[in-house]
Amino acid sequence: MPNAKLTLTVPEEVWLGEITRRYPETRVRVLAAIPDGLSGTGLIEITGADAGAVVSAMRSEDDITAIETLQQRDDEILLQFETSNPLLLLPARASNVPLEMPFDIRDGAVTLDVTAPTEQLSQLGEQLKEFGISFSVQYIRQETDRQQLLTERQREVVTAAVEAGYYDTPRQASLTECAERIGIAKSTCSTTLHRAEEAIVKSFVEQEIADDLAFE
Repeated sequence: MPNAKLTLTVPEEVWLGEITRRYPETRVRVLAAIPDGLSGTGLIEITGADAGAVVSAMRSEDDITAIETLQQRDDEILLQFETSNPLLLLPARASNVPLEMPFDIRDGAVTLDVTAPTEQLSQLGEQLKEFGISFSVQYIRQETDRQQLLTERQREVVTAAVEAGYYDTPRQASLTECAERIGIAKSTCSTTLHRAEEAIVKSFVEQEIADDLAFE
């Protein structure tokens, strides 16, 4: 399943974007968030010299309907709040993509890790655009279990071939030499390498397809 890392830009007119830009050195870490209709509840940790000022700014926002400080020490404040404008939660809910917690908001920018089928990632991109949230994709990776991609025997033969220089340019070892190094027949070595190469190449192509389809 594809895993993506996104950087979102919160619109300046939204309270979360306006406050974090006013205090760019302060980190707002979202520990938990729950949407409820068009409102939402969040648990956040605010860290930095201006943490108290950020909380005061939140209290003055019309979109913050409730706020409670749960813990405070030095330059770190833990609080729970309710908002009538949970902008970051709405696109995720509309596309059925769960947001992985925690995630940080700093100076109007949000970095998110999301894991979902390619179709849902594409829907998330559409929803972000729908809600006026610009974003960039740092990467999309196809999560592959390496233990399942190749059999134990295939991993052994491929590793031996790499160590022998079979895949070097120019090639440092022949197929016969690789087979002798492992102690198997040349035909067995050839077949095992071919099947391993097939699995690796197909996995690579699937990743390329996922990159092309997501967020179109």
